[in-house]
Amino acid sequence: MIARRVEVMGRVQGVGFRWATMSEGLRLGLTGWVRNTGDGSVEAHIQGDQGAVDTMLAWIREGPPGSVVHRYAVRPAEVDSGLAAFEIRA
Repeated sequence: MIARRVEVMGRVQGVGFRWATMSEGLRLGLTGWVRNTGDGSVEAHIQGDQGAVDTMLAWIREGPPGSVVHRYAVRPAEVDSGLAAFEIRA
């Protein structure tokens, strides 16, 4: 299992980005979370097997319909064994 922290910048708030990210994470069998940040970006913690994480990162680069991803940054993260599903955080 691997974990990644992602910051996504662009038109990613107010367009259903968090809901679509949660749905895609659940579809891929990942655990983690996604939340809006105060600067207008979206932050996510994604964890699971390498293939599913890579698929999720490719999806995030495009985002859901209505979003426009200008830039994103991915960095390694510690696996959080306390996560049981993929959720939206406030």
